[in-house]
Amino acid sequence: MTKVYFIRHAHPDFSVQDDLTRPLSDKGLSDVKKVTDFLMDKDIHKVFSSPYKRAMDTVKDFAEKSNLEIHTVHNLRERKIDDVWIEDFNSFARQQWEDFEYKLSNGECLREVQERNIAALQEILKENKDKNLVIGTHGTALSTIINFYCESFKYDEFQRIKGFMPFVVCMEFEDVHHKSLEYTHHKSLEYTHHKSPEYIRLKKIEEVII
Repeated sequence: MTKVYFIRHAHPDFSVQDDLTRPLSDKGLSDVKKVTDFLMDKDIHKVFSSPYKRAMDTVKDFAEKSNLEIHTVHNLRERKIDDVWIEDFNSFARQQWEDFEYKLSNGECLREVQERNIAALQEILKENKDKNLVIGTHGTALSTIINFYCESFKYDEFQRIKGFMPFVVCMEFEDVHHKSLEYTHHKSLEYTHHKSPEYIRLKKIEEVII
């Protein structure tokens, strides 16, 4: 069984509008230590990440303390909205979740984000069978991965987790076949779903670490 810990980045500094270089805020930098504490006893073999600074910096402390290299994967990057900053993110996000093909002129639709993230994940799974892995990721990118395995995860569920930074999702796979999923955050989530033909378990996690 391969276990993947998806780590949605800690709180970023929204005053920096460049998506690639946006750093963590002071709160985010402080919460990184909680991510490290959470992962230290998980027997992690490899660390992967989106190339975006906030994702890498969220798993960097753990990787350094564990003497592990961070392998950046370009296709794990966050969804591109457009070449310009948009003010009404909620309306834009709702429209994208209602229509997976919707995008702005120089942005990506959720279908494109999902396809490249799933392709990257499956390649990682093929090369790391029966390992425990960490993937540094983003809110929308991670949500499209969850949606791929659990189609009932849509806009309302995305809104529930949008403010959770950092946020941990643990998935288990046999080869590339998904078997289970768990959320971990300082606020417990109550959500259970079963889907055929794959068995998917979204388990209530009590108040724990992050």
